[in-house]
Amino acid sequence: MNKYKVEIKRAFIFIGMMLTWMILERLAGLHGSNIDKHAIFTNFIAIPAVAIYVLALLDKRKTDYNGSMTYKQGFMSGLIITVIVTIFSPLIQILIAYVISPDFFANMIVYSVQEGKMTQQEAEAYFNLQSYLVQVLIGTPFMGLITTAVVALFTRKK
Repeated sequence: MNKYKVEIKRAFIFIGMMLTWMILERLAGLHGSNIDKHAIFTNFIAIPAVAIYVLALLDKRKTDYNGSMTYKQGFMSGLIITVIVTIFSPLIQILIAYVISPDFFANMIVYSVQEGKMTQQEAEAYFNLQSYLVQVLIGTPFMGLITTAVVALFTRKK
């Protein structure tokens, strides 16, 4: 377990960041009165997400590899972080849906239909917990692996 201390720590930092980000989105009205701006601002979560991966791999390089880390070692470290975050992603989504922003789905349905972006049926099929659980179980490992692949390139050191 001590072998994965950095990955476990950084995965939980990532989870904390995700929950904090969702709270900030809600406080900024992006799940309610400013929902029309949600699609733009929610993408900025990539900045702290990538930063956490960079800091994680730099930490791993320094702590476990004495300042020298191959691409494969960095990739494996990022992969472990991604697996941990993916395992917890359904719980994160449930917390967001029921505790942090319980009106998000209803608000997105109304907004999408009013703006003509979707029919009522399409919006209801897309903006619900089951749909979002599927999305996080696919999207989290996908984005985590892409981030890991790129960050491992920049954090490797001979």
